Amino acid sequence: MGHTSESSWVPSVTLLVGVGNEGISALLLGADGRVRGDADMVFEGQPVHPSGAVRHTKRSLSLALHEVEPEVERIVIAGPAVSGSLAAMAPDRQVVVAWLIARPDDAKAVVFGEFFRESGGWKFTGIGKGYASGLAELVTAYGVEVAEEEPVAAPMEKAFPGAMEKPVAEAAAAPPAAAPAGGPVPLAGVVKVPMHAPGSTGGAGTAGGAALGSTGGKDRKGWPRPVGEPVAPDPSVFPPAEREYRLLEGWEFGPVFKPYTVTGRGSDVITAPSRVPAGPVLFEVAHQGGGHFAVVPLDKRNKEGTSLFNTTVPDYRGSTVTPAPEERRLRLRLIGENDWVARVKPVAAARRLEPAMVGYGDEALLHLGGAADLRVDFKGAPDSGGGSIALWVHEVTGQTELTHVGRTLALNTSGRILQTVPLPPGPALLLLIADGPWSLTVREVGY
Repeated sequence: MGHTSESSWVPSVTLLVGVGNEGISALLLGADGRVRGDADMVFEGQPVHPSGAVRHTKRSLSLALHEVEPEVERIVIAGPAVSGSLAAMAPDRQVVVAWLIARPDDAKAVVFGEFFRESGGWKFTGIGKGYASGLAELVTAYGVEVAEEEPVAAPMEKAFPGAMEKPVAEAAAAPPAAAPAGGPVPLAGVVKVPMHAPGSTGGAGTAGGAALGSTGGKDRKGWPRPVGEPVAPDPSVFPPAEREYRLLEGWEFGPVFKPYTVTGRGSDVITAPSRVPAGPVLFEVAHQGGGHFAVVPLDKRNKEGTSLFNTTVPDYRGSTVTPAPEERRLRLRLIGENDWVARVKPVAAARRLEPAMVGYGDEALLHLGGAADLRVDFKGAPDSGGGSIALWVHEVTGQTELTHVGRTLALNTSGRILQTVPLPPGPALLLLIADGPWSLTVREVGY
């Protein structure tokens, strides 16, 4: 049914869950495995749970796992019987669930999988159980009584049609749980793990430590298929959660230090603490809302250099690599209109290039595999289909430093594109600069 055979941990953050069609729905279940009432069903016709933790948004579901009421033990994801994949994306655009779906024979509705509580956190498991009679049979299995005079129609495409009454075993709805205070997830220490082989899973490329693959099989030409579509960041999730990371074994791409996070609003100047040493560092930033946003480094004369970010993309998220100076602290000017969060981290904390991945906007990626062909599918700017995309490749020499030796511009174009560019063997740093959503697929070169 899917390529994940065991239950996997997911981060307790807001996840965007989709299966590629508009019929996706959620059932919130108590400890008895049943819904408590009509409100525990979330679909297009009833798009928001009273707690606000589960929402239906166009072709996907938004699950704020950290805000789910304590009485809810499971969240079942269901929909019309289709083949494809279920994917869940964290606020930092990491795919934390990738479950392949094969349509069951003679089924009209399917339970794709469920999120459930365990040991104070959340896990996901794929199910893939089909119901021949459609939605009515599916929801009845979870305690929903469907009125006989208004049967549920099939196929189920956009909503739960028909009248649905209260569950057979009715329970009083609990008041919504208080949402935890906002803010970035703190880093719980620096841990080294062995470097992953090309095509392997886990490590820094997976949020929350979930060991899940990133592809949905291969196409007819042998290219991996990304799981899920690249989507814009969820504007309701701010600041975005800190991505858990683990450093590489014996290769850090620069200095190692405790990450630094700062938040603010409007235009301001930030100065990194002295614990950020000289050398290349990863700089991540998020700006809430619209308007112009830019980040500019300041030199030793306190004058502006070349912009790291300069965009009008709403709810912007981005990452890049910039050098921290030798004899003074790193200083940056942030120009914006709304709330923002900035993080300075070791370069080794950047997301690793995987066989297939999706993203949005600018991102620094680490290439650790051999020589490969990289297929870039750029969707264009979300408002116009235009926009530009560029890719810088920095080959790394030596064992401890990241230099500009071997830096090449592998791609520089505009508008929607599907192009393949060659990549040298890693380790290498890729700096992707894009005005919208993109997907990358990697096929290693065999000589």
